[in-house]
Amino acid sequence: MRSRRQEHQPSPGRSSRYFGTSRPHLAIAAPEIDFSTQQYDDRPKTARVVPASPSYFTGKPDFTDNFLHLQSLLRKYQLLPVFAPGQAPRVAWRTLPQYRIRVGEPLKASKYQKIIKLLHRLNHIHTSLMPAEVRETLEGYKRDVNPYANVAKLHTVDQDGRAIGVGRRKSATARVWLVEGEGEVLINGKGLHIAFGRIHDRESAVWALKATQRIDKYNVWALVEGGGSTGQAEALTLGVAKALMVHEPLLKPALRRAGCVTRDPRRVERKKPGKLKARKMPAWVKR
Repeated sequence: MRSRRQEHQPSPGRSSRYFGTSRPHLAIAAPEIDFSTQQYDDRPKTARVVPASPSYFTGKPDFTDNFLHLQSLLRKYQLLPVFAPGQAPRVAWRTLPQYRIRVGEPLKASKYQKIIKLLHRLNHIHTSLMPAEVRETLEGYKRDVNPYANVAKLHTVDQDGRAIGVGRRKSATARVWLVEGEGEVLINGKGLHIAFGRIHDRESAVWALKATQRIDKYNVWALVEGGGSTGQAEALTLGVAKALMVHEPLLKPALRRAGCVTRDPRRVERKKPGKLKARKMPAWVKR
């Protein structure tokens, strides 16, 4: 009669790793290494390659590299003198779409704001003491054209005493000539009451003169084109205000409080396919 130990022993022709034995690792274990007979040399062994970038394994390596680089620059030069608040040179940084194209990543706006915050802090370092590496780094984030470097063209009163101002609203454009007079208004060769039928449009056209109590001190001659009556009237508001500031620059605060200086960028939203208007949807009918 066979013993219990003999019943569980595998047959000699089969490997013991395919059967449940008390020592399953003996058949698959590597042979023991004798370190006394090993010969060592200085040749490099095969090893795991360490990435040069600390953000190699992240989802957005380029953004993380830029963020870490800006942080390291700020830690290095954070003790340098800075400009007073509001005195630093104004810089137009790259927009979020432009930065996405540069790094080739679908970056969120919240993450790009972290980059902008570091750039603002580095830009406040005094220009005379700003290191070269900081200046080179900031140049890579600036737009190709800086809108803050544009200088407004100064208009003057011509030899005939006229000041010109151009105003726009929606698709309407108004060119206004303002000269000292008795309060006459001509728009495309027509009087104010003939050019605009609505009282609100008439008041909007000369609102800059009415708000500063100059309605009877200047004559207005204007050429208006494009748009409708409301767009043309509000374009005249901006044009008259600009021409009035040429005659009297000190009226700018009063004109700004009256809302005559700021260009209104709003336009009519385009109609979308499948909708009745820009956003209006057709009535839903169940059957």
